[in-house]
Amino acid sequence: MHSNSLLPDMNRRSFLRSTAKGLGAAALFGGLPKGWVGSAYASDAPETAKLRCGIIALTDCSPLVIAAEKGFFKKYGVDVTIAKGANWAAIRDSLSSGDNQMTHMLLGMPIASTMGLLGSPKKPMVIPWILNRNGQAITLKSEWKGKVGADPKAIKPFVEKAKSLGEPLSFAMTFPPGTHAMWMRYYLAAGGINPDKDISLITIPPPQMVANMKIGKMDGYCVGEPWNARAIADKIGFTSVTTQDIWKDHPEKVCAFTGDFAGKNPKAVKAVLKGLHEASVWLDDMNNRPEQCDIVSKPNFINCQKEIILGRLQGKLDYGDGRTAQDEFYMHFSKRNCNYPQASYAKWWLTQFRRWGMVTGKPDYDGVATKVMRGDIYAEAMKEIGVTDRAADDSGWEMFDGVKFDPKGDLEAYAKGFAVGNTKG
Repeated sequence: MHSNSLLPDMNRRSFLRSTAKGLGAAALFGGLPKGWVGSAYASDAPETAKLRCGIIALTDCSPLVIAAEKGFFKKYGVDVTIAKGANWAAIRDSLSSGDNQMTHMLLGMPIASTMGLLGSPKKPMVIPWILNRNGQAITLKSEWKGKVGADPKAIKPFVEKAKSLGEPLSFAMTFPPGTHAMWMRYYLAAGGINPDKDISLITIPPPQMVANMKIGKMDGYCVGEPWNARAIADKIGFTSVTTQDIWKDHPEKVCAFTGDFAGKNPKAVKAVLKGLHEASVWLDDMNNRPEQCDIVSKPNFINCQKEIILGRLQGKLDYGDGRTAQDEFYMHFSKRNCNYPQASYAKWWLTQFRRWGMVTGKPDYDGVATKVMRGDIYAEAMKEIGVTDRAADDSGWEMFDGVKFDPKGDLEAYAKGFAVGNTKG
């Protein structure tokens, strides 16, 4: 009885062996569902289901917050906890240490960390997603209303007088390799002012800009919203230019990962990008912007009145000195190929690092740009959800001073070609 009970199983195995030899394994198992490997299914689930994401209190953290709060991340199998950081250095360090697995970041920061520049410990980082375009501004103190408008050349007499008295004017940005630092440097230099020699350029965390201007610590600053609109509401400053006035549709914040995490968790990274895509499309529906502000204005995110955040998100620009505009290039999160991490943007950043002596000698423009800006990851994630209208773009652009940038041109000549700069080596 016992020996006979084994016969059916042994006969099945003999049949499978002989059939596999005759037909080949592919023919025998070809009808099984996709993903079947041996006796198990290969999982499409993210390698890491729970992630912690760092943010700074700025309007452009919105895609990350909205994707977490409205369930877009969970739809793709990742549970993301939002963690507000005190400043950009803390955000960088939390990503580098692994406390955070993904983060809201200034575009220049992953480049500086990958290269080990400007005090950043050398830690390769990748950008597979640009969070937004536009939406930052340069705020000047109220006493310059009517004396300085959009032209930085009007600031130069004040700079020269203060310098002659041994009391240089102070301007603030949020982090040395970041976007605000580059906008402020570019703006001042277009006015004939060297930010490293003619004024004092200081680092202040975004939410502290208004308080520091209120006590007279600086004469101007560059930061993201809502802290420019807040200065106008508090009657302590006005907007000289928006950053989209300097460079229309410029890239701004990014979602960054360490190279190590992205390499070990490709499915988790793609799941994050898919959730961000849905959040970004939702954000670019102008009917959703009031709800966006209801959510992101909360104390655990931006901690600012929602009305102050909403105005500029609707393109309503009050510069605070009598100028107003309805801005076609207000902050957006998805449209106009917003999210593709173009290599050309990293190349421009490297030219500015070179221009300001932040790197000695000619940097590896192509190599660094390719390593950091991961359009391949972005494109693969989008293809998996049927988004096929986004593409790499190596066309150039023109800045507000009339200087054109061609990412296919002589980048070293561009970096050294400015009237104001501090190139080394």
